[in-house]
Parts: sequence; C-alpha cells; structure tokens
Amino acid sequence: MTTLPTPTATPTLTPTPTTGARAVLTAMYAAEARYLAAGGPGRASFDLLAPYFAPDVVLHQADALPYGGTWRGHDGLERFFLAMSAAWAEFEIGEQRFLAGGGPGPDEETAHGGTVVVRSEIRARARATGRELAFPILQTVTVADGRITEVWPFYWDTAAIAAACGEEHAGA
Repeated sequence: MTTLPTPTATPTLTPTPTTGARAVLTAMYAAEARYLAAGGPGRASFDLLAPYFAPDVVLHQADALPYGGTWRGHDGLERFFLAMSAAWAEFEIGEQRFLAGGGPGPDEETAHGGTVVVRSEIRARARATGRELAFPILQTVTVADGRITEVWPFYWDTAAIAAACGEEHAGA
C-alpha cells in the first residue's frame, strides 16, 4: 500500500487560468496525498487529481525505471500511478522544497503559470524484493493556464531503484 504523510493542511484549489504555478503544485501535492491515502490506483478516484493537470499533460519518467516512459493525458497519468503502485509497496513523500520558480517575483512565474523546481525526499519499499530505499527526486514542473502541463522527474540513482524493484538496469 502506498503511504504518504498526512499534510498539516489540505489546501484545496480550483485551478483557473490565472492560478500561479506554486499554488497549483501545493494544492496538487495535497490532493495527491488524499488520493494515495484513500487507496490510490484502483481504489480512489483519479478525479481528486484531474483538475490540477491539463488534459494533454506529459509526464516523462526515466526509461530505466520500472514505470519508465512518457505518460500522456489523464489516462496516461492513471496508468502511471498503477505502474508505480505495482513497483512500490510503500512510497512516502517526505520533505518537499520549492527550489526555483513559482515565487512572487516577475522573473519566477507569470500570473498564469511558469516552471517550478521541486526537491522531494522519498522513502520507499519495493514490492518485488521488500528492499527499502531513501532517495531524492528533483522535478521540473511546468504550469500553464493554471494546470500542470509537463513534469520531468530526475532520480539520483535509477540503477538502485531498478535493482530494488527486481529489475536489471541496462547501465548496471
């Protein structure tokens, strides 16, 4: 089962074309926590997350990961969450820090979006092997018209993640 810490506040937001990138991400992360706490893929409704993503959103995952590839649209995100849930018995998102973008300054985001860099600390247990890992993920997330349009997560060590999940990494 995927677990996340219970957020101290559960911001809700109805994204509009003028909603800033950081506000969209903060609300989406809270919605993601509710989605996963409700059982995640196959148990909770993706409708909790859908309002935060553009219909043509693109998520790029490193090919070396068990859930690697390019995931497109809401249907693609739902399939991504299923694939990720198959790889991890537990996946806890700890501290999240906004490192760049999404701030109040005109150089960091426009009134309707922008690109934000977020660092997340992860603790996870692989479903196939039971191995536990702790690792950072750095994501660039682009928001346009108040919705997430593109996500590029960067993992520190994809070979370690693949090995923990019982898969061989091509570069290992």
